[in-house]
This record gives sequence, C-alpha cells and structure tokens, in this order.
Amino acid sequence: MPTWIVPPSTAPRRTATLAAGLLLAALAPGAATAAEDDAGGAPSAFTVEDPRITESSGIQASRRHPGVYWTHNDQDPAGPNLYAVDSATGQTVATVTLSGVEGRDLEAISIGPDGDLYVGDIGDNLDGGWPEVWIYRLPEPAELADATVTPTVYPVTYADGPRDAEALMVHPETGRVYVVSKKQDGTGALYAAPGELSTEGVNTLERVADIGLWTTDGAFSPDGTRLVLRGYFAARVYRWEDDGPVPIERSVFPPVQQQGESVTFAPDGRTLMFGTEGAGSEVEPVELSGDLLPVAAGAEEDGVDEGRDGTGGENAASSDGGDGADADDSGLLTRGAVLVGLGVVAVLGLRRLLRGGGGRRRGA
Repeated sequence: MPTWIVPPSTAPRRTATLAAGLLLAALAPGAATAAEDDAGGAPSAFTVEDPRITESSGIQASRRHPGVYWTHNDQDPAGPNLYAVDSATGQTVATVTLSGVEGRDLEAISIGPDGDLYVGDIGDNLDGGWPEVWIYRLPEPAELADATVTPTVYPVTYADGPRDAEALMVHPETGRVYVVSKKQDGTGALYAAPGELSTEGVNTLERVADIGLWTTDGAFSPDGTRLVLRGYFAARVYRWEDDGPVPIERSVFPPVQQQGESVTFAPDGRTLMFGTEGAGSEVEPVELSGDLLPVAAGAEEDGVDEGRDGTGGENAASSDGGDGADADDSGLLTRGAVLVGLGVVAVLGLRRLLRGGGGRRRGA
C-alpha cells in the first residue's frame, strides 16, 4: 500500500483562491471564469504558472477536485513530483513527491476506475536501452496539500523487446493499463498490460495494435468509448471496441504549441485539453463533435445546438481524414490550413526528437 507523509505545517492552499473566485463571481455575475466560457461551462485555456514545471510531459484531469489537472516533469531536478494545477489560476495547489522510486523519465499520468493515479516512468531516450520500466500507483489525494508518498511500483517489460514510450492510459471501466510506443522501429504500437498488475516479478506488455502516429501522450474518454492519441503536430481519436482501437476517419488538429507533449479529456467528455513543455506552458482546449464524441457526450448532444458541428470558421480543429490508423504527423502536415504554423513548430520539435525520441477550438 502507498505510504503518505503530509508535512504538519502544510494545509490545502485552494481556500483563498476559491474564496477570491467566489467574491469575483458575486461582483461580476455575468462574467465567465477561467474554468468556463460563455458557451456554457466548457473548459478554457490556462497557463501553468509554476516555474518548477518546465517539462510537462503528462496531464490528467482530477476526478476528486473539479478544475484541477495533475501534471509532472519528465525529469524533475526537485525529484519525481506530481503537481496539482488549478485551471482557474494556473497555480500549483499541491505537490506530491514520489518517494522510493527511480523517477528516471516520467512521461504519462492517468487515473483508474478506482480513483488511483497511475504514473508511467516509461520514457527511454536510448530507444530501447532500458531492460525494464515502471508504473507507479497511488490514490488521488482527497485533500489538496503538499505530501510525500511511497507508491506501489510495478516493473514492466515489452513482449517484443524494450522500446521508448510516452503514453500510458488506464481504461475507466476495466482498469487495464495500456501503453503506446513511439515509432523508432518504423511503427508505433499499442500494448496491453495484464488485467491485474503485480508487484511480484515483471508485468509483460503484449502488442495488440499498430499505431501510425509518433505518439507523445494518450487518454481514454471518461466513459471509455473513445481513445485519443496525440503527437507533436497531430492527434487521432479511436472508437474503443472489443478491447481495441477502431480509427475514426476524421482528424483532430491540436493547437500549435512549442512541443506538444500531453492530452487529457476534460471531465465534460467532449473537450480535449492539450499541453506542451516549456516554462509558462499553455493548456488549450479542443472541443469534439459528431462521431469524435464519446458515446455519453454524444447522447447529450443529440438534437441540441446544431451550430456545434465544428464545420468552418477559424476555430475548426479537425477535418475528414480518410487515412485511418496509418495517419501520421508528416501526412497531416500537408494540410494547407496548418502548414505555415507547423513549419515553425517543427524546428522546435526537433529538439525533442534529437534527444531521443491556444483560444478554444472545435472538432469537425
């Protein structure tokens, strides 16, 4: 079981923030807050203000604390830390330090049906040089306060040999853990962990599907019916059927970012939140529609607001793809609407590749 140590002098720091927010709301009842916009509660972009967070490699919407997102650096000089960021202010409201773990290259964070956080220490900038990697598991804290925790550690290997990966997802219904490798051997792949992870011995990841995307993160929708995978310049949404991905023939364009590293579904199930590395990084929303929507969110949308089809306008963020599971970054870069912007970002993205490896938008 994970062991928690909470500093005696540490108390939850959101109280003042929430009080200020309530005061502002009372003074300006017609104004939208940072966590919602005038369209009726959809999440808005926010900036990560904590100067310690310079390599945000994973992001996960909190289940216990509305408006809070968990993130982490891939290699943190302060030690392996998880940061709870309040999207209303961009400020860190809790820091959870992982004790007794390697913390070699944290690349992903997800949440399971039991409410536990799963952290993937799965990066391998040697392109398969590490014989094993690790998954760390700990409960999401009920109170937002600085703490130190010794998580449960699961050693992990790949059935077909070591490889680099940056995406780890836990299915919200079955609790099974999935990892997506990068494309260092010509194609990326989706791997499934055993149904029950074990601390005894090594857990073997089995290859279950090819993925034609240089994947930097992924996430399941809250109802488990959609899987999103993102790369530096592209993202794909899949139906999740029979424990596997079925590509939807429409693409999602992430915001143009310095180094696109992370993605999570917002709790509303209809919005993707895209993050990037860098100091003062932006987390930006892209709203989904049509068959990109998870089943639960799609049912809510049926017959409501015909204008939410995401077609046309400068906020259009996806289009008919027709390229299925084999769509990759280079293919999507040819689309004229993003060619110029992505050309600039490509130069910055090369920094990550050589190492080893905003406004609101709508889906089509």
